[in-house]
Amino acid sequence: MPPALPGNCPICGRPLVDGPSIDRHHWRPKSHGGRDWSWLHLVCHRMIHRRFSETELAAAYDTAAAVAGDPDIARFVRWVRKKPADYVDWPKRPRR
Repeated sequence: MPPALPGNCPICGRPLVDGPSIDRHHWRPKSHGGRDWSWLHLVCHRMIHRRFSETELAAAYDTAAAVAGDPDIARFVRWVRKKPADYVDWPKRPRR
């Protein structure tokens, strides 16, 4: 069972504010048998799915620590931490 709100986003560490700025993320995609999920900021959730395929998420990025350890995600987190906790936007694609 996921943590109840309020709390902090496991990706960026900013407080979670109940409303449209949060979303559920299955750490292992449901298409790969995943059941465990957590609340994340919507912008963090979108960035995870822009950065990783479902196969990559299932194979190597099925925890918050693994996702946060990716260099593109770390760069995104440094940027998004400057935004308000209820910030909603589409993140830009990471540069390769």
